[in-house]
Amino acid sequence: MTRTVLESKTKTVVIGFDEPFCVIGERINPTGRKKLAAELEMGDFSTVEKDALEQVACGATVLDINSGAVFSNKMAEDPRYADNNFVEPPLMRDLISRVQAVVDVPLCIDSSVPAALEAGLEAAEGRPLLNSVTGEEERLELVLPLVKKYNVPVVAISNDDTGISEDPDVRFAVAKKIVERAADFGIPAHDIVVDPLVMPVGAMATAGRQVFTLVNRLREELGVNTTCGASNISFGLPNRHGINGAYLPMAIGAGMTSAIMNPVRNQEMEAIRAANLLMNHDPNGMEWIKLAKVLDAMKEEGVSFAEASAAAAAAGGGRRGGRRRRG
Repeated sequence: MTRTVLESKTKTVVIGFDEPFCVIGERINPTGRKKLAAELEMGDFSTVEKDALEQVACGATVLDINSGAVFSNKMAEDPRYADNNFVEPPLMRDLISRVQAVVDVPLCIDSSVPAALEAGLEAAEGRPLLNSVTGEEERLELVLPLVKKYNVPVVAISNDDTGISEDPDVRFAVAKKIVERAADFGIPAHDIVVDPLVMPVGAMATAGRQVFTLVNRLREELGVNTTCGASNISFGLPNRHGINGAYLPMAIGAGMTSAIMNPVRNQEMEAIRAANLLMNHDPNGMEWIKLAKVLDAMKEEGVSFAEASAAAAAAGGGRRGGRRRRG
């Protein structure tokens, strides 16, 4: 069975068809978070550290680190700050250093800037996930050599030089092209995690069914693991957490093995834990029982999901994992 192995300094996380669903925490991302971007511009990483701790406590087993910040004030003083190629590589190193200082989980290095991806690969301990490569020719030639050089898995996004197709067959063909091109570099299919691109169901009524069909094809025909930006499905609609909470178990049932998402939302995490239990990916229901205790504490003590999860993690001493060498 396909197994994508990720590592931190001491822990191993496996994304796989017979593994618990892998939750990749999305919150360390300044895009659309003006307050966080302003803090980073001032060299303040307190929110980053808080987000890292909360996401792991709530159930993220991997953390996405995105360095796409806009430093408006510095830009006015120095035009170099208008260039992401100048801003992102040192910021990525700083973000990874701060996160690794407070949590020990594998990382997902997320940037559109190849130099930032390599800076992250140099800074990360263990075996991180690289996010991402697309089917665009220039991107393939820039990113796949990094994947091979550092022997890491990579997220493959199903768009190419023509953009994002609404046709699921086209998106499958792009994914197949990436898998084949990766093989030319000696990169095995088990180290490719395909993002089939989730369309908003409010704009395309068949978006959910498309993803479920695509995930099944990617699993059966290409033998790859899959991921997605989970909240994309509900974009523009009210009560988004209700939609996300229904979508995730359906995606898991179709064969999806991971998602980049906000784990601090208890509705979505409850849905994932229930799906793991029903898929027989939660031995003896231990994770479901732990979650039930956290939800009870929320009601009894009037605390947030993050607060109750952190207290439970502190009381339980956290999860442990084995260690494997990169390469």
